[in-house]
Amino acid sequence: MTAAVADQRPVDGHRAPLQDVMIREAAETDLPAIVEIYNAAIRGRISTAQLEEVSVEQQLPWFREHSSGTHPLWIVEKNGRVAGWLSFQPFKKRSAYRGTAEIGVYVHEQFRRAGVGRILLELAIARGSSLKLSALVGSIFAHNEASLGLFEQAGFERWGVLPRVAKVDGVEHDVVIMGRYLGPLT
Repeated sequence: MTAAVADQRPVDGHRAPLQDVMIREAAETDLPAIVEIYNAAIRGRISTAQLEEVSVEQQLPWFREHSSGTHPLWIVEKNGRVAGWLSFQPFKKRSAYRGTAEIGVYVHEQFRRAGVGRILLELAIARGSSLKLSALVGSIFAHNEASLGLFEQAGFERWGVLPRVAKVDGVEHDVVIMGRYLGPLT
């Protein structure tokens, strides 16, 4: 996806309940800010299994895999800054899983606990059917209590635990699969 005027539109005209906040489709020009937020999460060692920081160039193919009609990438913008982002990815490549998307939510350190993640999850749930999705899943480290709480507050349930599947700095971690059924596709 390339930056264009259409990419700057709010998602469904949605203005978040936070003051002076806009949720919109990410543009390629947002990628440096998206990468900055992701690299901070990598350094924090609590919210991603990626262990080495990434560059804008490395993330460009990932960015371009997103599609506004099926697997969008949204950002929350506050005062002209990217405060957080939500990514939809195919859950599995096999066609029977087409109605399920895996989502990832990342929030800039300065905007954590301010409702940014919550409004992104709420919008993902609200827009799920228009994206032809019947379920959303997220993979969260079991020790990431803040993210588990965020997903639970948004109506996600613990659908499974993958014990000791991630090794971060020599320490094994469980991964919790959080899911929310959105309803049958029509």
